[in-house]
Amino acid sequence: MAIASINPTTGETLKTFSALSAAQIEEKLQLAADTFRAYRHTPFADRSRMMQSAAEILDNEKQELGQLMTTEMGKPIKAAVSEAEKCAWVCRYYAENAERHLADQLVETNAQKSYVRFQPLGPVLAVMPWNFPFWQVFRFAAPALMAGNVGLLKHASNVPQCALAIEEVFTRAGFPQGAFQTLLVGSDAVEKILNDPRVVAATLTGSEPAGSSVASIAGKQIKKTVLELGGSDPFIVMPSANLDEAVTTAVKARTINNGQSCIAAKRFIVAREIYEEFERKFVSQMQALRIGDPMEESTEIGPLATPQIVDDLEEQVKKAVATGARVLTGGKRLNRPGNFFEPTVLVDVDITAPVSCEETFGPVAMLFRADDIHEAIRIANATQFGLGSAAWTNEPGEQAKFIEELEAGSVFINGMVASDPRLPFGGVKHSGYGRELAEFGIREFVNIKTVWIGG
Repeated sequence: MAIASINPTTGETLKTFSALSAAQIEEKLQLAADTFRAYRHTPFADRSRMMQSAAEILDNEKQELGQLMTTEMGKPIKAAVSEAEKCAWVCRYYAENAERHLADQLVETNAQKSYVRFQPLGPVLAVMPWNFPFWQVFRFAAPALMAGNVGLLKHASNVPQCALAIEEVFTRAGFPQGAFQTLLVGSDAVEKILNDPRVVAATLTGSEPAGSSVASIAGKQIKKTVLELGGSDPFIVMPSANLDEAVTTAVKARTINNGQSCIAAKRFIVAREIYEEFERKFVSQMQALRIGDPMEESTEIGPLATPQIVDDLEEQVKKAVATGARVLTGGKRLNRPGNFFEPTVLVDVDITAPVSCEETFGPVAMLFRADDIHEAIRIANATQFGLGSAAWTNEPGEQAKFIEELEAGSVFINGMVASDPRLPFGGVKHSGYGRELAEFGIREFVNIKTVWIGG
Protein backbone atom coordinates (compact mmCIF):
# COMPACT_ATOMS: atom_id res chain seq x y z
CA MET A 1 0.00 0.00 0.00
CA ALA A 2 1.35 3.43 -0.94
CA ILE A 3 2.14 5.81 1.91
CA ALA A 4 -0.35 8.56 1.19
CA SER A 5 -3.01 10.83 2.67
CA ILE A 6 -6.21 10.23 0.69
CA ASN A 7 -9.26 12.14 1.89
CA PRO A 8 -11.96 9.48 2.44
CA THR A 9 -14.71 12.10 2.08
CA THR A 10 -13.69 13.08 -1.45
CA GLY A 11 -11.21 10.44 -2.63
CA GLU A 12 -8.65 13.17 -3.29
CA THR A 13 -4.97 12.28 -2.81
CA LEU A 14 -3.62 15.06 -0.59
CA LYS A 15 0.00 14.07 -0.11
CA THR A 16 2.26 11.13 -0.85
CA PHE A 17 5.42 10.04 0.92
CA SER A 18 8.42 7.97 -0.09
CA ALA A 19 9.19 5.01 2.11
CA LEU A 20 12.42 5.20 4.06
CA SER A 21 15.44 3.62 2.39
CA ALA A 22 17.39 0.81 4.03
CA ALA A 23 20.10 3.33 4.96
CA GLN A 24 17.56 5.68 6.55
CA ILE A 25 16.01 2.84 8.57
CA GLU A 26 19.47 1.83 9.76
CA GLU A 27 20.19 5.39 10.87
CA LYS A 28 16.95 5.57 12.86
CA LEU A 29 17.46 2.17 14.51
CA GLN A 30 20.97 3.14 15.59
CA LEU A 31 19.74 6.47 16.89
CA ALA A 32 17.08 4.65 18.94
CA ALA A 33 19.68 2.30 20.43
CA ASP A 34 22.09 5.16 21.23
CA THR A 35 19.34 7.32 22.72
CA PHE A 36 18.10 4.51 24.94
CA ARG A 37 21.47 4.07 26.62
CA ALA A 38 21.28 7.61 28.00
CA TYR A 39 17.52 8.10 28.21
CA ARG A 40 16.97 5.05 30.44
CA HIS A 41 18.78 6.89 33.24
CA THR A 42 16.64 10.04 32.95
CA PRO A 43 15.02 10.77 36.33
CA PHE A 44 11.26 10.27 36.59
CA ALA A 45 10.85 13.97 37.34
CA ASP A 46 12.36 14.88 33.97
CA ARG A 47 10.31 12.30 32.09
CA SER A 48 7.19 13.56 33.84
CA ARG A 49 7.92 17.18 32.95
CA MET A 50 8.32 16.28 29.28
CA MET A 51 5.17 14.13 29.27
CA GLN A 52 3.17 16.94 30.87
CA SER A 53 4.46 19.22 28.13
CA ALA A 54 3.24 16.74 25.50
CA ALA A 55 -0.20 16.83 27.16
CA GLU A 56 -0.24 20.63 26.99
CA ILE A 57 0.59 20.59 23.27
CA LEU A 58 -2.21 18.09 22.62
CA ASP A 59 -4.73 20.18 24.56
CA ASN A 60 -3.66 23.48 23.03
CA GLU A 61 -3.68 22.16 19.46
CA LYS A 62 -6.54 19.65 19.66
CA GLN A 63 -8.57 21.43 16.97
CA GLU A 64 -5.78 21.34 14.39
CA LEU A 65 -4.80 17.78 15.28
CA GLY A 66 -8.46 16.73 15.13
CA GLN A 67 -8.77 18.20 11.64
CA LEU A 68 -5.71 16.22 10.59
CA MET A 69 -7.26 12.96 11.82
CA THR A 70 -10.56 13.70 10.10
CA THR A 71 -8.84 14.62 6.85
CA GLU A 72 -6.80 11.42 6.75
CA MET A 73 -9.29 8.79 7.99
CA GLY A 74 -12.74 10.39 8.11
CA LYS A 75 -13.84 10.32 11.75
CA PRO A 76 -16.33 13.07 12.71
CA ILE A 77 -14.47 16.18 13.84
CA LYS A 78 -16.01 16.22 17.34
CA ALA A 79 -14.73 12.68 17.90
CA ALA A 80 -11.31 13.61 16.53
CA VAL A 81 -10.94 16.56 18.89
CA SER A 82 -12.04 14.31 21.77
CA GLU A 83 -9.37 11.82 20.74
CA ALA A 84 -6.66 14.48 21.07
CA GLU A 85 -8.03 15.34 24.52
CA LYS A 86 -7.92 11.67 25.54
CA CYS A 87 -4.29 11.47 24.42
CA ALA A 88 -3.51 14.41 26.70
CA TRP A 89 -5.25 12.52 29.51
CA VAL A 90 -3.10 9.39 29.09
CA CYS A 91 0.05 11.52 28.99
CA ARG A 92 -0.93 13.19 32.27
CA TYR A 93 -1.95 9.89 33.84
CA TYR A 94 1.48 8.36 33.29
CA ALA A 95 3.32 11.59 34.08
CA GLU A 96 1.63 11.50 37.48
CA ASN A 97 1.60 7.74 38.16
CA ALA A 98 4.52 6.05 36.37
CA GLU A 99 7.01 6.43 39.21
CA ARG A 100 4.53 4.86 41.64
CA HIS A 101 3.68 2.01 39.24
CA LEU A 102 7.38 1.22 38.79
CA ALA A 103 8.61 1.76 42.35
CA ASP A 104 10.64 -1.05 43.92
CA GLN A 105 8.42 -3.60 45.64
CA LEU A 106 9.81 -5.01 48.89
CA VAL A 107 9.22 -8.72 49.47
CA GLU A 108 9.91 -10.43 52.81
CA THR A 109 12.14 -13.49 52.33
CA ASN A 110 15.08 -15.08 54.15
CA ALA A 111 17.37 -12.46 52.57
CA GLN A 112 18.61 -9.40 54.43
CA LYS A 113 16.66 -7.50 51.78
CA SER A 114 14.78 -8.62 48.71
CA TYR A 115 12.69 -6.66 46.30
CA VAL A 116 11.40 -6.39 42.74
CA ARG A 117 12.80 -3.69 40.46
CA PHE A 118 11.27 -2.63 37.13
CA GLN A 119 13.77 -1.61 34.45
CA PRO A 120 13.24 -0.54 30.81
CA LEU A 121 14.00 -2.96 28.00
CA GLY A 122 15.04 -0.75 25.07
CA PRO A 123 13.65 0.27 21.68
CA VAL A 124 10.09 -1.04 21.21
CA LEU A 125 8.44 -1.25 17.78
CA ALA A 126 4.79 -0.17 17.68
CA VAL A 127 2.75 -1.27 14.66
CA MET A 128 -0.38 0.83 14.82
CA PRO A 129 -3.72 1.12 12.95
CA TRP A 130 -5.48 4.06 11.34
CA ASN A 131 -8.84 3.95 13.14
CA PHE A 132 -7.72 5.90 16.22
CA PRO A 133 -4.56 7.35 14.68
CA PHE A 134 -3.47 9.30 17.76
CA TRP A 135 -4.98 7.38 20.68
CA GLN A 136 -3.64 3.95 19.71
CA VAL A 137 -0.13 5.41 19.55
CA PHE A 138 -0.26 7.51 22.71
CA ARG A 139 -1.62 4.72 24.86
CA PHE A 140 1.57 2.82 23.96
CA ALA A 141 3.99 5.74 23.88
CA ALA A 142 3.10 7.44 27.18
CA PRO A 143 3.82 4.40 29.40
CA ALA A 144 6.74 3.23 27.24
CA LEU A 145 8.56 6.55 27.43
CA MET A 146 7.77 7.02 31.12
CA ALA A 147 9.22 3.55 31.77
CA GLY A 148 12.48 4.63 30.12
CA ASN A 149 12.05 2.80 26.84
CA VAL A 150 12.24 4.46 23.43
CA GLY A 151 9.61 4.07 20.71
CA LEU A 152 9.67 3.28 17.00
CA LEU A 153 6.32 3.81 15.26
CA LYS A 154 5.29 1.99 12.10
CA HIS A 155 1.89 3.60 11.55
CA ALA A 156 -0.76 2.63 9.00
CA SER A 157 0.15 3.82 5.52
CA ASN A 158 -3.02 5.93 5.12
CA VAL A 159 -2.27 8.21 8.10
CA PRO A 160 1.33 9.35 7.51
CA GLN A 161 0.70 12.97 8.47
CA CYS A 162 -0.74 11.85 11.81
CA ALA A 163 2.34 9.67 12.34
CA LEU A 164 4.71 12.57 11.71
CA ALA A 165 2.62 14.92 13.86
CA ILE A 166 2.88 12.52 16.81
CA GLU A 167 6.67 12.43 16.56
CA GLU A 168 6.66 16.22 16.44
CA VAL A 169 4.57 16.44 19.62
CA PHE A 170 7.17 14.43 21.55
CA THR A 171 10.07 16.37 20.04
CA ARG A 172 8.51 19.71 20.92
CA ALA A 173 7.75 18.42 24.42
CA GLY A 174 11.49 18.09 25.01
CA PHE A 175 12.09 14.36 24.65
CA PRO A 176 15.59 13.73 23.27
CA GLN A 177 16.09 13.09 19.59
CA GLY A 178 15.56 9.37 19.01
CA ALA A 179 13.27 8.80 22.00
CA PHE A 180 10.27 8.52 19.69
CA GLN A 181 10.65 8.13 15.94
CA THR A 182 8.15 7.57 13.15
CA LEU A 183 9.26 5.11 10.49
CA LEU A 184 7.51 5.80 7.19
CA VAL A 185 7.70 2.27 5.81
CA GLY A 186 5.31 -0.24 4.30
CA SER A 187 4.25 -3.45 6.02
CA ASP A 188 6.87 -5.31 3.96
CA ALA A 189 9.62 -3.65 6.03
CA VAL A 190 8.29 -4.79 9.43
CA GLU A 191 9.91 -8.24 9.46
CA LYS A 192 13.44 -6.93 8.91
CA ILE A 193 12.99 -4.20 11.54
CA LEU A 194 11.58 -6.67 14.06
CA ASN A 195 14.43 -9.10 13.39
CA ASP A 196 16.99 -6.39 14.14
CA PRO A 197 18.65 -7.11 17.52
CA ARG A 198 18.41 -3.44 18.52
CA VAL A 199 14.60 -3.75 18.58
CA VAL A 200 13.82 -5.62 21.80
CA ALA A 201 10.01 -5.92 21.74
CA ALA A 202 6.90 -5.06 19.75
CA THR A 203 3.31 -4.06 20.24
CA LEU A 204 0.62 -4.27 17.58
CA THR A 205 -2.94 -3.11 17.38
CA GLY A 206 -4.64 -4.37 14.25
CA SER A 207 -6.11 -7.34 12.47
CA GLU A 208 -5.81 -10.95 13.50
CA PRO A 209 -3.57 -11.86 10.49
CA ALA A 210 -1.26 -8.90 11.18
CA GLY A 211 -1.00 -9.87 14.83
CA SER A 212 -0.27 -13.48 13.99
CA SER A 213 2.50 -12.40 11.61
CA VAL A 214 4.20 -10.07 14.10
CA ALA A 215 3.89 -12.61 16.92
CA SER A 216 5.45 -15.28 14.72
CA ILE A 217 8.39 -13.10 13.69
CA ALA A 218 9.01 -11.89 17.24
CA GLY A 219 8.62 -15.38 18.66
CA LYS A 220 11.44 -16.70 16.51
CA GLN A 221 13.67 -13.99 17.98
CA ILE A 222 12.39 -14.58 21.56
CA LYS A 223 11.05 -11.03 21.77
CA LYS A 224 8.17 -9.87 23.95
CA THR A 225 4.97 -8.83 22.17
CA VAL A 226 1.64 -7.31 23.17
CA LEU A 227 -1.24 -7.78 20.72
CA GLU A 228 -4.60 -6.00 20.63
CA LEU A 229 -6.51 -7.50 17.74
CA GLY A 230 -10.06 -7.62 16.45
CA GLY A 231 -13.33 -7.92 18.27
CA SER A 232 -16.90 -8.99 17.74
CA ASP A 233 -18.21 -7.53 20.95
CA PRO A 234 -21.59 -8.64 22.35
CA PHE A 235 -24.08 -6.13 23.78
CA ILE A 236 -26.65 -8.00 25.87
CA VAL A 237 -29.94 -6.50 27.04
CA MET A 238 -32.03 -8.26 29.68
CA PRO A 239 -35.66 -7.47 30.73
CA SER A 240 -34.68 -5.53 33.88
CA ALA A 241 -32.56 -3.05 31.91
CA ASN A 242 -33.48 0.57 31.30
CA LEU A 243 -34.50 -0.07 27.69
CA ASP A 244 -34.39 3.48 26.35
CA GLU A 245 -30.93 4.07 27.79
CA ALA A 246 -29.75 0.71 26.47
CA VAL A 247 -31.00 1.48 22.94
CA THR A 248 -29.40 4.93 22.82
CA THR A 249 -26.11 3.55 24.09
CA ALA A 250 -26.33 0.61 21.68
CA VAL A 251 -26.56 2.92 18.67
CA LYS A 252 -23.60 4.95 19.89
CA ALA A 253 -21.63 1.78 20.69
CA ARG A 254 -22.14 0.43 17.16
CA THR A 255 -21.45 3.66 15.25
CA ILE A 256 -18.65 5.27 17.24
CA ASN A 257 -15.78 6.20 14.90
CA ASN A 258 -18.09 5.42 11.95
CA GLY A 259 -18.30 1.85 13.27
CA GLN A 260 -14.56 1.34 12.86
CA SER A 261 -13.57 0.31 16.36
CA CYS A 262 -12.34 -3.01 17.71
CA ILE A 263 -14.41 -2.49 20.87
CA ALA A 264 -17.53 -1.26 19.09
CA ALA A 265 -20.58 -3.34 20.01
CA LYS A 266 -21.31 -5.51 16.98
CA ARG A 267 -23.73 -8.25 18.09
CA PHE A 268 -26.83 -7.16 20.00
CA ILE A 269 -28.33 -10.02 22.00
CA VAL A 270 -31.72 -9.15 23.44
CA ALA A 271 -34.07 -11.05 25.75
CA ARG A 272 -37.05 -12.34 23.79
CA GLU A 273 -39.71 -10.57 25.90
CA ILE A 274 -38.26 -7.12 25.11
CA TYR A 275 -36.78 -7.89 21.70
CA GLU A 276 -39.51 -6.37 19.50
CA GLU A 277 -39.44 -3.04 21.31
CA PHE A 278 -35.65 -2.94 21.27
CA GLU A 279 -35.55 -3.71 17.54
CA ARG A 280 -38.09 -1.03 16.70
CA LYS A 281 -36.34 1.69 18.68
CA PHE A 282 -32.86 0.64 17.59
CA VAL A 283 -33.73 0.65 13.88
CA SER A 284 -35.45 4.02 14.21
CA GLN A 285 -32.39 5.60 15.83
CA MET A 286 -29.99 4.05 13.30
CA GLN A 287 -32.10 5.48 10.48
CA ALA A 288 -32.06 8.92 12.11
CA LEU A 289 -28.25 9.22 12.21
CA ARG A 290 -26.91 12.22 10.32
CA ILE A 291 -24.50 11.13 7.56
CA GLY A 292 -22.26 13.67 5.88
CA ASP A 293 -19.05 15.69 5.79
CA PRO A 294 -17.09 14.71 8.91
CA MET A 295 -15.74 18.25 9.21
CA GLU A 296 -19.27 19.45 10.09
CA GLU A 297 -19.99 19.43 13.82
CA SER A 298 -23.48 17.98 13.30
CA THR A 299 -22.28 14.91 11.38
CA GLU A 300 -22.68 11.63 13.27
CA ILE A 301 -21.52 9.21 10.55
CA GLY A 302 -18.68 10.09 8.19
CA PRO A 303 -16.96 8.05 5.49
CA LEU A 304 -15.12 4.81 6.09
CA ALA A 305 -11.35 5.12 5.91
CA THR A 306 -10.72 3.37 2.57
CA PRO A 307 -12.65 2.04 -0.44
CA GLN A 308 -11.52 -1.48 0.49
CA ILE A 309 -13.35 -1.30 3.83
CA VAL A 310 -16.57 -0.38 1.98
CA ASP A 311 -16.08 -3.34 -0.37
CA ASP A 312 -15.44 -5.71 2.52
CA LEU A 313 -18.49 -4.52 4.44
CA GLU A 314 -20.75 -4.83 1.42
CA GLU A 315 -19.49 -8.38 0.85
CA GLN A 316 -20.15 -9.32 4.50
CA VAL A 317 -23.74 -8.04 4.26
CA LYS A 318 -24.30 -10.02 1.04
CA LYS A 319 -22.98 -13.19 2.69
CA ALA A 320 -25.25 -12.66 5.69
CA VAL A 321 -28.31 -12.29 3.43
CA ALA A 322 -27.26 -15.37 1.48
CA THR A 323 -27.36 -17.39 4.71
CA GLY A 324 -30.86 -16.18 5.65
CA ALA A 325 -30.40 -12.75 7.25
CA ARG A 326 -32.77 -9.86 6.59
CA VAL A 327 -31.79 -6.22 6.20
CA LEU A 328 -34.09 -3.95 8.22
CA THR A 329 -32.34 -0.75 7.19
CA GLY A 330 -29.28 0.19 5.15
CA GLY A 331 -27.20 -2.61 3.69
CA LYS A 332 -25.33 -0.81 0.94
CA ARG A 333 -22.88 1.93 0.08
CA LEU A 334 -24.24 5.41 -0.50
CA ASN A 335 -24.39 6.74 -4.04
CA ARG A 336 -22.16 9.75 -3.47
CA PRO A 337 -18.45 10.59 -3.62
CA GLY A 338 -16.35 9.16 -0.80
CA ASN A 339 -16.38 5.94 1.19
CA PHE A 340 -19.86 6.13 2.69
CA PHE A 341 -21.88 3.11 3.87
CA GLU A 342 -25.42 3.24 5.23
CA PRO A 343 -26.02 2.46 8.91
CA THR A 344 -27.28 -1.11 8.68
CA VAL A 345 -29.29 -3.50 10.85
CA LEU A 346 -29.36 -7.24 10.15
CA VAL A 347 -31.73 -9.72 11.81
CA ASP A 348 -32.34 -13.48 11.53
CA VAL A 349 -28.60 -14.00 11.23
CA ASP A 350 -27.60 -17.67 11.39
CA ILE A 351 -25.35 -17.89 14.46
CA THR A 352 -23.48 -20.79 12.84
CA ALA A 353 -22.61 -18.69 9.77
CA PRO A 354 -19.11 -17.14 9.81
CA VAL A 355 -20.46 -13.62 9.37
CA SER A 356 -22.29 -13.83 12.71
CA CYS A 357 -19.02 -13.85 14.64
CA GLU A 358 -16.63 -12.06 12.27
CA GLU A 359 -15.53 -8.51 12.87
CA THR A 360 -17.56 -6.00 10.86
CA PHE A 361 -15.58 -2.77 10.61
CA GLY A 362 -18.31 -0.28 9.82
CA PRO A 363 -21.84 0.73 10.89
CA VAL A 364 -23.42 -2.73 10.57
CA ALA A 365 -25.29 -4.21 13.55
CA MET A 366 -26.62 -7.74 13.99
CA LEU A 367 -29.58 -8.44 16.31
CA PHE A 368 -30.19 -11.77 18.04
CA ARG A 369 -32.98 -13.05 20.32
CA ALA A 370 -32.16 -14.97 23.50
CA ASP A 371 -34.64 -17.00 25.53
CA ASP A 372 -32.73 -16.62 28.79
CA ILE A 373 -29.39 -15.58 30.27
CA HIS A 374 -27.81 -18.92 29.45
CA GLU A 375 -28.60 -18.57 25.74
CA ALA A 376 -27.45 -14.94 25.79
CA ILE A 377 -24.07 -15.96 27.17
CA ARG A 378 -23.81 -18.87 24.72
CA ILE A 379 -24.41 -16.55 21.75
CA ALA A 380 -22.05 -13.94 23.17
CA ASN A 381 -19.20 -16.43 23.54
CA ALA A 382 -19.76 -18.06 20.12
CA THR A 383 -16.89 -16.21 18.47
CA GLN A 384 -13.13 -16.56 18.28
CA PHE A 385 -12.81 -13.01 19.59
CA GLY A 386 -12.87 -11.86 23.21
CA LEU A 387 -12.07 -8.16 23.48
CA GLY A 388 -14.91 -6.26 25.15
CA SER A 389 -18.47 -7.06 26.22
CA ALA A 390 -21.44 -5.18 27.60
CA ALA A 391 -24.48 -6.44 29.51
CA TRP A 392 -27.52 -4.47 30.56
CA THR A 393 -29.39 -5.73 33.60
CA ASN A 394 -30.38 -4.44 37.01
CA GLU A 395 -30.54 -7.93 38.53
CA PRO A 396 -27.48 -8.46 40.80
CA GLY A 397 -27.47 -12.19 40.13
CA GLU A 398 -27.42 -11.67 36.38
CA GLN A 399 -24.68 -9.06 36.68
CA ALA A 400 -22.54 -11.54 38.63
CA LYS A 401 -23.13 -14.27 36.05
CA PHE A 402 -22.15 -12.02 33.13
CA ILE A 403 -19.00 -10.88 34.95
CA GLU A 404 -18.02 -14.48 35.60
CA GLU A 405 -18.93 -16.12 32.29
CA LEU A 406 -18.46 -13.65 29.44
CA GLU A 407 -15.21 -14.53 27.66
CA ALA A 408 -13.68 -11.10 27.15
CA GLY A 409 -10.93 -8.81 28.39
CA SER A 410 -13.54 -6.45 29.83
CA VAL A 411 -17.16 -6.59 30.93
CA PHE A 412 -19.16 -3.38 31.19
CA ILE A 413 -22.45 -3.58 33.10
CA ASN A 414 -25.05 -0.97 32.07
CA GLY A 415 -22.49 1.01 30.08
CA MET A 416 -20.54 1.18 26.83
CA VAL A 417 -17.15 -0.48 26.47
CA ALA A 418 -14.40 2.15 26.43
CA SER A 419 -10.71 2.35 27.26
CA ASP A 420 -9.58 4.35 30.27
CA PRO A 421 -5.95 5.08 31.28
CA ARG A 422 -6.78 3.99 34.85
CA LEU A 423 -7.94 0.49 33.82
CA PRO A 424 -6.15 -2.30 31.94
CA PHE A 425 -7.18 -2.86 28.32
CA GLY A 426 -6.79 -5.96 26.16
CA GLY A 427 -8.41 -9.20 25.09
CA VAL A 428 -8.46 -12.97 25.24
CA LYS A 429 -8.81 -15.69 22.60
CA HIS A 430 -8.06 -14.32 19.10
CA SER A 431 -8.37 -10.74 20.33
CA GLY A 432 -4.78 -10.90 21.51
CA TYR A 433 -2.79 -10.98 24.72
CA GLY A 434 -1.06 -8.63 27.11
CA ARG A 435 -2.51 -5.43 28.48
CA GLU A 436 -2.23 -1.73 27.83
CA LEU A 437 -2.95 1.14 30.25
CA ALA A 438 -2.95 1.34 34.06
CA GLU A 439 -0.05 -0.25 35.99
CA PHE A 440 -0.42 -3.47 33.96
CA GLY A 441 0.34 -1.67 30.69
CA ILE A 442 3.48 0.10 31.86
CA ARG A 443 4.87 -3.19 33.19
CA GLU A 444 4.55 -5.04 29.87
CA PHE A 445 7.82 -3.66 28.49
CA VAL A 446 10.07 -3.76 31.53
CA ASN A 447 12.45 -6.26 33.04
CA ILE A 448 10.77 -7.39 36.24
CA LYS A 449 14.01 -8.01 38.09
CA THR A 450 14.30 -9.95 41.35
CA VAL A 451 16.93 -8.51 43.71
CA TRP A 452 18.16 -10.63 46.65
CA ILE A 453 20.73 -9.29 49.12
CA GLY A 454 22.26 -11.62 51.69
CA GLY A 455 23.73 -10.78 55.07
